Amino acid sequence: MNGKHTPRPATATEALEHLGQLCLRELSMESLLQTVAEFTTGVMPGNPETSVTLLIKGRPTTVVSTGQLAMTLDETQYERDHGPCLHAAGTGELIEIPDTRTDTRWPEYTRRAAEQGCLSSLSVPLLIDGDAQVTGALNIYARSSHAFDEDSRSAATRFGPYAAVAVGNLHAYRNARDMADHLQLALESRAVIDQAKGVLIERYKLTPDQAFQLLARASMHSNRKVRDIADHLVRTGELLGAPRSDDRGRP
Repeated sequence: MNGKHTPRPATATEALEHLGQLCLRELSMESLLQTVAEFTTGVMPGNPETSVTLLIKGRPTTVVSTGQLAMTLDETQYERDHGPCLHAAGTGELIEIPDTRTDTRWPEYTRRAAEQGCLSSLSVPLLIDGDAQVTGALNIYARSSHAFDEDSRSAATRFGPYAAVAVGNLHAYRNARDMADHLQLALESRAVIDQAKGVLIERYKLTPDQAFQLLARASMHSNRKVRDIADHLVRTGELLGAPRSDDRGRP
């Protein structure tokens, strides 16, 4: 990381040591999540692929994956609204499928997984601070049955907190970005409405409150947003939707 090539760890212990040494301030959350997924894939048994599921108010999405198998199996569960990764994310339980050919808990999913070449899997719940409506899971899809032993389960649960930190921060960042976008739109709307009020104040000798009321009444009559009425007025000088009684501008 940090702009330099990082050798791929050979063991789970080495991978966890590498993750512990990373400077989180110098990594994007997407980069950290991808690193966790790739390290997990590289050191876990069963020639696996890995993904990270984010569950927000019951709606799942895959934020990173290491291959098409992981993406396909995640999407299969999302389409059916059941499966090990959703169960782990929703309940906080570590979910292992020793053999997809014989497990009976999610028969439609396990049949599909076996057809795709995934014969066992491990889904580690992610405990995300700060928002009870946001959960997740680190999903490891192995190509051999009974791939996981006590050591590999222990290692997988130790990878989980790194993914949880990254997912939590990523969700918080996206929320903040969305809030900033909404705030910017609100500020732009307020600016154009103030400009339109200025036009009406000057044109009809209105008070600021009367000017806004005129915009509001035009909005109701034309079934358009106040911001759109204001924008059209500022650009063209025309007050859309103004009632005839308001021709002189008096509410």
